[in-house]
Amino acid sequence: MADQRIEGYARGIFEMARGEGSLDRVEDELLTVARAVESSNELRSTLTDPRLPIERKQAVIDDLIGKRASSLTVAAVQMIASQGRAGDLPDIAMALAGAAAASRNKAVAEVRSAVPLDDDTVSRLTASLARATGKDVEIKVIVDPSLIGGIVSRVGDTVIDGSIARRVDEARQAVKSR
Repeated sequence: MADQRIEGYARGIFEMARGEGSLDRVEDELLTVARAVESSNELRSTLTDPRLPIERKQAVIDDLIGKRASSLTVAAVQMIASQGRAGDLPDIAMALAGAAAASRNKAVAEVRSAVPLDDDTVSRLTASLARATGKDVEIKVIVDPSLIGGIVSRVGDTVIDGSIARRVDEARQAVKSR
């Protein structure tokens, strides 16, 4: 049920943004908002607190993105928060990115990294993921401070974990098995 709801929100936003000719912009803006919600405990708590009035949440959203984002993005985030679904923003944003990529005959690759990636690294990673998955990919980089280093990539159901934590875990398992 939750997946259907997330897909429903994403499909609705996709159709409105495509109809307005602002799909790329709304996709980027929604991903940016989703990253902010993911990375800020205070923002996430504020937007997901059922005790806070909807007007307060909408004011926070307006302060955060009101003058910087398209009116469609602002309205979508406010609607999602007012429905008590602000915690689903990251999943909705990725579902929207997937729908947008599919409309361009590509797959979306979610890449989590401890630090921002430069353009050259993104280009090499795009080519590498395309070879590994056999699909044309669009990369959406998410800076995830919880990663110590390395990257974790996901294209659909395929996860490629190149994180330092995974390497340490593999080394730990190798030592245990001796």
